[in-house]
Amino acid sequence: MPRFSPFDASLWFATAEAAPHTAPLEGDIEADVCIVGAGYTGLTTALELAKKGVRTVVLEAEQAGFGGSGRNAGHCTPTFVHYSLTGLRDLLGEPWASRLIHRQTRANDRVGEMIRHYQIRCEWQQNGFIQGALYPSALSALRCKTDEYNAAGARTRFVDRAEIARITGSPRFQGGWFHEEAGHLNPLGYARGLARAVIKEGGRLFTNSRVVGAEPANGKWRVRTQNGAVAADKVIYATGAYTVAGWPALDRSFRITRVFVAATRPLPEEERRTVLPDNTSVHDGRGDIYVYKYDAKGRIVASMFPMGRRGRDIAYTKQVMTDRLKWLHPQIRSDISWEYLWFGELDMQQRTIPRLYGLAPGVVALTGLSGRGVPTGSMLGGILSEWALDVPEKDLSLRIEPLHHAPFYMSFGPRLSLRYHRAIDWIKARREGAALPPHA
Repeated sequence: MPRFSPFDASLWFATAEAAPHTAPLEGDIEADVCIVGAGYTGLTTALELAKKGVRTVVLEAEQAGFGGSGRNAGHCTPTFVHYSLTGLRDLLGEPWASRLIHRQTRANDRVGEMIRHYQIRCEWQQNGFIQGALYPSALSALRCKTDEYNAAGARTRFVDRAEIARITGSPRFQGGWFHEEAGHLNPLGYARGLARAVIKEGGRLFTNSRVVGAEPANGKWRVRTQNGAVAADKVIYATGAYTVAGWPALDRSFRITRVFVAATRPLPEEERRTVLPDNTSVHDGRGDIYVYKYDAKGRIVASMFPMGRRGRDIAYTKQVMTDRLKWLHPQIRSDISWEYLWFGELDMQQRTIPRLYGLAPGVVALTGLSGRGVPTGSMLGGILSEWALDVPEKDLSLRIEPLHHAPFYMSFGPRLSLRYHRAIDWIKARREGAALPPHA
């Protein structure tokens, strides 16, 4: 059985609203739809179905939000990272690409609506996201990104050097791309709020109920846990990187990549006035990403991928995080202390967009979010609930595929890609006379 990173080490575990009261499944029950996994994808699917009067049961091996939904950095940016929208259309073809682009780019509408309607206390702030350019040649790609996303209906704009300095408080950027509809939140608080909403709408959530198998029985699917079973017409697996057993070979449809997130002590008030003064989320624009934002108490919450010593040597890792932050914001004079540092697992696959697998008649699984957490998981509930409600496959926003194994190179490909992009950034910055951040 895989050993996942500790769940209780995060800032979110320490500060999120308490989880709703739930219990393990005991005995046999019936449902129209059984959902395996209580992360964003499973919970939003359950919420959509329960609101329509569908008898819905969610089975969770641990607690709501235990996986990536409770560990991520809390950014809610409704975009695609690894593909341009043109590239996505080439990859998926039509009408699939346009449908998925619409779902993803409008995902924050749904996130904000659920937070407001169910009064979810999760530090939701919708003040935008900005991706910077640290050397001049990066600006052209951001201009293209502006045109593509605006053509798809998003509200974004290219910003010059003066404006990005004003928005971020950093003097390092040549310019940037600003997505005004993006936001950030406490991700575990959001997951727990979704769990409450599911229960409020009549869905049933059982925690500490690991699924150990499923088989057809009496015209239904019998989904078994250690101490009970659910007889359901349809079954949805939404366990992501935290898939353990439950269905043969499902955990081989992706490869796990780790990411780490760290949170400082709250910055002094005078520094917060000039560091991220608009409370936006920031991506520094490098392939070896450094993404950061504030929490509700004024802590900087930043994330990176492990590389070499970074991620293994915790003292060195915190020094890298400090040096990068102070390089981006020289006005920070106070000592930086990282109070929290935790890890999460991503279900990476080569397309880096979610994959919807048909496992058997009446059974599907969705894996491969590849780190596109809050908005993507939130919008996928709409797609999966439509499948459960018998929307024809040709009308869904994801194509249903046969289950396949992730290729062997996914075991090392993401790490090599990170090093490749780091090297490209180094070469371009040197060639263009741009400053390099520490440890670059």
